[in-house]
Order: sequence, then structure tokens, then C-alpha cells
Amino acid sequence: MQMKYELYYWPNIQGRGEYVRLALEEAGADYVDVARQGNGMGAMMRMMEAKTGTPPFAPPFLKAGKLVIGQTANILSYLGTRHGLAPKAEAGRLWVHQLQLTIADLVLEIHDTHHPLGPSLYYEDQKGPAKRRNEEFWKERVPKFAGYFERLLRNSGGAHVTGRRLTYVDLSLFQIVSGLRYAFPKRMRAFEPAIPGLTGLHDRVAARPNIKAYLASERRIAFNEDGIFRHYRELDA
Repeated sequence: MQMKYELYYWPNIQGRGEYVRLALEEAGADYVDVARQGNGMGAMMRMMEAKTGTPPFAPPFLKAGKLVIGQTANILSYLGTRHGLAPKAEAGRLWVHQLQLTIADLVLEIHDTHHPLGPSLYYEDQKGPAKRRNEEFWKERVPKFAGYFERLLRNSGGAHVTGRRLTYVDLSLFQIVSGLRYAFPKRMRAFEPAIPGLTGLHDRVAARPNIKAYLASERRIAFNEDGIFRHYRELDA
């Protein structure tokens, strides 16, 4: 049964909310991006500060009927089951949830390339540590994470991470490749020959009708230097 979802996330960045948006768009779901509407920011903060129910710690969170679901991987697990973006069997659902949690680890490491000392400090206050963190990220962490998903794709027996059917994990990996291309265009041009599976997956997801329409619409917030993926020239040497 279809319902109108309410997505709560910061209105001017893609951030972690983008993984949820991609799933909603691919599913053709009816949803509203609340904080981008009128007094939506106030509504979001009131839900987080609620003294009863199940208030979320931070966005993104999704209101689905009477449910309020927080944490990106948790939201995607719910949407995946309802909209055919996850396997039907329990083992398969747990597997894609596990993969999404691994992607969440990678997203945190991407954020820490420009804010290794913490988000409360400006980037300008941690440029030195950011440069050192970024070098280690590209030398050790990117090959490890990307190599893992590249191997899964190669051994899946299909065009997607889990085989022939697309899941929300494929949508999230599309976002990872897109974001790294924005933040580190030079480094990605040098690295992409090592990950033909992931780049091919990116292109297949981008060509899907609902995703293609979304990417061309105003609903897709542009990458910018306030989000997770940020382009700083000195980090893309």
C-alpha cells in the first residue's frame, strides 16, 4: 500500500539524506522533503526535541504513517523491503543491510578527509591534519573499500552487487562514485581504471529512468562545500 512519506533532512546539502532520496526516487514513492518546504526546519527540530514517542537523534529520519525511522541504513532497510529494493529472504535482507552499514563507515571516512579533528571546527582550522588524513585515505582506505565492492560486483553473477536485481546498495554506491568524482576529480581519474565494475554500476544506475529524471530535476541538490563530499583543490593534488 502506497503512502506519502515525509523525509527530514537539512535543506541545502545532499549529505546522508541523499541515500534515502535516491531510494525514494527509484521506487517512484510519493514523498515530501520537509525541511525544504516553508517552516519545515522548525517541524524537523520539534520532532527531534519531542519528549514522547521515538524521537530521532539527528536527521535523516523518515515519517511513514505513525512510524518515525532514523539512521540512513535503518531507513533504507525499511524502504527496501516495502519497495522491492532488497531481497525478500531474511538472509538477503541482512546481507544488504550489512553492506549499507559498511558504506556508512566509508561515508564517515570521506567526511573525515576534510574534518579529521571534528565537525565543530572549520576546515581552515584543520588543513594540516586534513592533508595528512587525506593522503592515508587514498593510499589505504579507498583501495580497501572500493576493492571490496569491486570484488562483490565481479563475483555477483549479475549487473548489481547482489546479482541481477538492483538494491538500495547499488544506489548508494552510485552516490559514492558521484561524490568522489566531485570532491577528488584528479584522484578519481587516476584511480577509476582499477574499479571498472563500480564505474559501470554508476553509469547503469544513472541511466535508470527514475534516477535519470531525478538527477535532471531541481529535487537533486548540487554538490557543495557544506556537505560530505567537498572539493578542496589542495586535497586533490
